[in-house]
Amino acid sequence: MTAQGDPLLDEVVRFHGHLCPGLAIGFRAAKFALERLGARRSGDEELIAIVENDSCSVDAVQCLCGCTFGKGNLFFKDYGKQVFTLALRPSGQAVRVALKRKDRRGEPPGADRPARTRWLLEAPAEALFDARETTISMPGEAAIRDSVVCSRCGEEAMATRIKKKGAARLCIPCALESK
Repeated sequence: MTAQGDPLLDEVVRFHGHLCPGLAIGFRAAKFALERLGARRSGDEELIAIVENDSCSVDAVQCLCGCTFGKGNLFFKDYGKQVFTLALRPSGQAVRVALKRKDRRGEPPGADRPARTRWLLEAPAEALFDARETTISMPGEAAIRDSVVCSRCGEEAMATRIKKKGAARLCIPCALESK
């Protein structure tokens, strides 16, 4: 068990590989959002997560919320922000949780990684995050696409990602190489 003694945190740390400030942010944000939404871990696609960064925090969201690219209920927006939106299908009822600015009350100034991680795990959620309930337009459910063989490399790619160049049907990397 971790120093915090939380079995959910232990599970997230096992999934990610180590405990760090980014994982602590995602862990706290996901727990806070699930509580605010009155939701639980997704078994299929009933809960979706929209993440606005690709940091360690997203591993915690995946693990706690059951939202993954493979299930089609994890959506990535490359905004570089510690912002996480969880929403329920089919209603679109959602909560958006954003890490507060650097001047968060109670954060130890100049703290080393272990002290910052500990503070992120122990501080009241309201000191860490701004949260607001909202309704979002739900993305479509995951779809299974046909595969097409690339004329150049011979590998299969989703038909929706194939580029046509004359009679050739090329995967994206081969299409980029042939420019």
